[in-house]
Amino acid sequence: MPDTEKLKDKVAIVTGAAQGLGKEIAIEFASQGAHIVLIDINQKEAQRVENLFHKKKFYVDLITTNVCDSKDVNKAINVIAKKYKKIDILVNAVGGFDKLDSIEDINDQEWLRVIDLNLNSAFYCTRAVFPIMKKNRFGRIINISSGAGLAPNPHAPSYIPYGAAKAGLLGMTRLLARDAGEFGITVNALAPGTALTPRVKKVRDAKSIENIAKMNPMRNLIDPIDCAKAALFLASEDARYITGVTMMVNAGNLIF
Repeated sequence: MPDTEKLKDKVAIVTGAAQGLGKEIAIEFASQGAHIVLIDINQKEAQRVENLFHKKKFYVDLITTNVCDSKDVNKAINVIAKKYKKIDILVNAVGGFDKLDSIEDINDQEWLRVIDLNLNSAFYCTRAVFPIMKKNRFGRIINISSGAGLAPNPHAPSYIPYGAAKAGLLGMTRLLARDAGEFGITVNALAPGTALTPRVKKVRDAKSIENIAKMNPMRNLIDPIDCAKAALFLASEDARYITGVTMMVNAGNLIF
C-alpha cells in the first residue's frame, strides 16, 4: 500500500479538531486519503482548520457541536451516517484542563466539567458510532488519553480531575476492546506526554515546560505530529490485530 493512501476512502471523525493533537491527527489522516469530519465546539477555530483542508484539497466536513451533550452527539453522528453510510474511524481527541488547583480548591462544578470534557465526551461519541461500525463489521476507535492517566507527571505538577478522567478513558478502552473485537472493531488509546500544544503553553509556564523537556530521557518534548503518526498507525491496516493497548508517546517521560 502506498505511504500516501493508508486511509484511502475511510470516513474518519476527529473530535477536538480545531487545535492541538486533534487538528494534527485530522491533517495526517486527510493526507492519507481519509474523508475527515471535524467536530469541535469552537466554530471560529474549526473553520480555520476547514479552510486549511480546502486549500490542501482534502475531503472535509465540519460539524460544530458540544460533545459533552449526548443529544447533540447523537444528532451529529446521525448526520454523518446519513451522508456517508458508514463511519470507519473515530478519534476521541477532545480534552484538556486549564488550571492546576490542589484537591481542596476543586469544587464540584470544576470536577464534573473536567470529567465531562475528558471522559464523558468520549463515551457519548463512542456509543453513538458503535452500532454503525458493528453493522459494517469494521471500525477503529482511538482514544486520546494522557500520561496523566497512567501516573503523575514525575517532573511537573499534575491535576487530579484530569488524571482521573484520563485513567477512566484507558479503562474504557480496554473493556470495550474485548467486547468490540468480534465485530472487526479495534479500540486503542494514546497516552501522550507533554506536547507543545496551545493548551499546554497556556497552562504551564516556560520553566515547567523546560524542566519536563530536560528531565525526559530523550531530552525533549513531543510535537503533535508524533501523536498523529501513532494514531495513523492504529487507524491503518498495519494495526489490524492490535486492540486494547495504550501506546505511550512521551519521549520517555514515563516508562513502565
